[in-house]
Amino acid sequence: MTTTRFAIKGLLAGAILTVAASLPAAAAVDISGYKFEDTTKVAGKDLKLNGAGMRTKFVVKVYAAGLYLPEKKNNTAEILKEEGPRRVTLQMARDISSEDFGKAFMDGLNENIDKAEKQRIVSQISKMGELFASVDGLKKGDVLHLDWIPGTGTQAELNGQKLGGPIPDINFYNAILRIWLGDKPVDRSLKPALLGEAK
Repeated sequence: MTTTRFAIKGLLAGAILTVAASLPAAAAVDISGYKFEDTTKVAGKDLKLNGAGMRTKFVVKVYAAGLYLPEKKNNTAEILKEEGPRRVTLQMARDISSEDFGKAFMDGLNENIDKAEKQRIVSQISKMGELFASVDGLKKGDVLHLDWIPGTGTQAELNGQKLGGPIPDINFYNAILRIWLGDKPVDRSLKPALLGEAK
């Protein structure tokens, strides 16, 4: 009787271990309760979490951001040369109006691209402005993906729903990345976190 009981307990323990092994791994990074998985898929390709951190403004948490790349890199120039798919994920930590988000987006671009470059991508900037205007605003808990899909373009996705069509210029996506990774990033503590350098 006792042997049978031990055998059943052994089988149950084995079954529990098997189920646990088949469950997805825990989130790679937890940023103040906002979780970022180790990997994600964009355009059918596996991307790795390069880094993640919190965007703050006057100590107020605005959003948690994560950068996904085909291979980890800690150099902005190398990231901008990357030919494969890329993703920036923003998880909102507070409500923000589409006007305020659009203004912050434009301020970040203006700080990190020169007039000539801005002129080359002005039509793409206008399209992105239309996307922001098409939503009432971003709410706490919303998840915004900004993806680069080779052969397609920049695709924005809010809570699993695509926003508009793709914007096809790689220079535009790289300009977006420089909002966080450029010489004058929107948040100086977030840049090293996205580059995987944060201690």
